[in-house]
Amino acid sequence: MHFEDVLSEVGVFGKFQILSLIILCLPRVILPLHFLLHIFISAVPPHHCTIPDHRNPGNLSQEDLLLIHIPQEPDGSFSSCKMFSEPQPQLYLNRSQGMMVNRSWLQSCDQGWDYDNTTFSSTTVTQWDLVCDRKWMNQLAATFFFMGLTTGSLICGFLSDRFGRRKILLVSFLVSTAFGVMSAFSTSYVMFSICRLICGVGLMGMTLISITLALEWTDVSHRTFCGTISSLSWTAGYMILALLAYLIRDWRWLLLATTSPCLLAIATWWWVPESARWLLTRQDSAAAHKYLTRCAEMNGRLGFIQKISPEVLQKTISVESRKYNFWDLVRTPQLRKNTLCLAVMWFGVAFSYYGISFHITGFSLSPFLTHFIFGAIEIPAKVGVYLLLDRIGRKQCQGGSLIITAACIGLTCLTPPGHWRSVVAILGKGFSEASFTTAFLFTAELYPTVLRQTGMGFCSFMTRLGSSLAPLVILLDDFWPLLPSVVFSCMSLVSGAAAFFLTETCNIQLRETIQEVERNRDLSVPRVTREDISTCGNGQVQQNQDPDMSEEPTQEHNYLPD
Repeated sequence: MHFEDVLSEVGVFGKFQILSLIILCLPRVILPLHFLLHIFISAVPPHHCTIPDHRNPGNLSQEDLLLIHIPQEPDGSFSSCKMFSEPQPQLYLNRSQGMMVNRSWLQSCDQGWDYDNTTFSSTTVTQWDLVCDRKWMNQLAATFFFMGLTTGSLICGFLSDRFGRRKILLVSFLVSTAFGVMSAFSTSYVMFSICRLICGVGLMGMTLISITLALEWTDVSHRTFCGTISSLSWTAGYMILALLAYLIRDWRWLLLATTSPCLLAIATWWWVPESARWLLTRQDSAAAHKYLTRCAEMNGRLGFIQKISPEVLQKTISVESRKYNFWDLVRTPQLRKNTLCLAVMWFGVAFSYYGISFHITGFSLSPFLTHFIFGAIEIPAKVGVYLLLDRIGRKQCQGGSLIITAACIGLTCLTPPGHWRSVVAILGKGFSEASFTTAFLFTAELYPTVLRQTGMGFCSFMTRLGSSLAPLVILLDDFWPLLPSVVFSCMSLVSGAAAFFLTETCNIQLRETIQEVERNRDLSVPRVTREDISTCGNGQVQQNQDPDMSEEPTQEHNYLPD
């Protein structure tokens, strides 16, 4: 007997699941506020070397002053990282004729930089002068944050499988709040980077647990809907960040504004239910029965308590009682294949998604409008995913969206700068988000309950590797402006191909044990339906089993031969 058979007795998607889904959407709204925050708090405004006061005669306009002290680039803009060692008044006198500049006249900005505060009043770049020779430190700050997410994906996934989804979710809220606030009050680049790294660890717990909890309380027919709604809450946060960044131009206040919703998440945590699926794998039938009873009461299924007691629940639900670790993800053949393909797929999904998201300055729109449109395009993309997932399957949606993303990124290399290039990039962003939406649902369905959070944690680890490298790959535009796009496109293509090697999970019950995954490598037919459940006169639940289910293993550990 499977958990979803019991879930049908308490209500598969009633008030209990709707309330839980709404509460668990809040963490998903918070996530993009931090995941994409680097775009705004670490934006690089136009800048040039500071001109010492003794070089300013006071009778020249700002433009003329720059002309005799700052060399010009071929496009006519003033250099960001060089200045003349001595004033060059001949450039002012002969500016209409043009003059060749001798490189021996140039020096680095030894007096610091002046920044254009028109768009941003303050960023981490202007705070610690992360430009020119220190430009790499700016992108490294983003990498530090994603390293925190990488670490958190391993830690939080493992801990939530060991100690429970609900407890680790609260710890994640507390860590994210504390170190988010500390990041805003950082007094040095090192302190800022460390605080953002630890904040990333906490945020990773929020993203892993919120989607898993929502899915583990629903049945087959509602998983796609829950996954899509959860993903749409991310899109809401994406667009809210554009609005906050437009209204708040100081990086410290913006960081505080994006961290403050964590306080609301902590307050709503008290109404978050623990996963009854997970509790049964821990042999805690009493706690599982308590949450199932609460679900039945809210959904108006009051006969559940008389039908199923905690003892009956423990005896009739097939579970594995041993403890698991990351090695179990590759111990058996089918799980090993899934894990390796998912690793490549998730790396490419994140790599291309954040490559497009962080590179918002290469188009003809303002960064705020570009970011908002990148978020808005996710809505039709996710609605399209919702309509297609149960029709063409997870595998086709996942692989197809990644390959189309690769094509769109590649087309940006061939499209001249302007509005058409923006249109192609926006389309690529939409398909990239479609692949992200599918990936969460697909991965949760491929792993059994006993390893679901551990598997999600490993996949998230690969995701964060991809997102950590994306800001650094953008630096390659110093060698060739199109090189980052070529790299992002190729990786998206490879990950799309990997997705086609995964097993289809459309309309299949969530697997509870490793044995179920290995025994049923062809998941094309669900093994248990709601009609298989009947109630005995003594109040116990029976299951009319499929012949293939008649010998469900109950021993503590029974791996198939490798």
